[in-house]
Amino acid sequence: MEQNETEMQAAPYQQPPMVLSDEALSYLRQTGKWASFLSVMGFIFCGLILLLALFIGTFFGFMSRFSPAYSAVPQAGFSFISVLYIAMDVLYFFFPFYLYRFSDRIKKGILHNDSATLTDALGQLKSFFKLWGIVTIVVVGIYALIFIVVILIGVGGAISR
Repeated sequence: MEQNETEMQAAPYQQPPMVLSDEALSYLRQTGKWASFLSVMGFIFCGLILLLALFIGTFFGFMSRFSPAYSAVPQAGFSFISVLYIAMDVLYFFFPFYLYRFSDRIKKGILHNDSATLTDALGQLKSFFKLWGIVTIVVVGIYALIFIVVILIGVGGAISR
């Protein structure tokens, strides 16, 4: 008896495994369906942005023949816009990708009652929100930098008068 107490004290306290209620599983199932819908829509928008990126340089090049405003911009500027759109599209691709992987795994995990697949699904959801947070921090940082530059230019312009 004494030996069992010693082993129990040495072993770390283990909680019983978490059991999800039927209501929680229903919420996860519905979340998976909405994530699937949003991921498909995201992939469609990703394809549309890619098409726009591929043809925007051609469109502006065509417009430069008819409008003097567009003819002042060199063709390399239009190519830069295309490259910028493609780069944004590559970044945007990961949002629906993580959502799709979450929705696929959450449905399979619930269907097969597989906690490992369910855990992997929640890991994909974590990756989605982590990416969203990083992009938000970067965009807010860029906005703050632009704001500071605009203020400095305004102050510099006011001083030089």
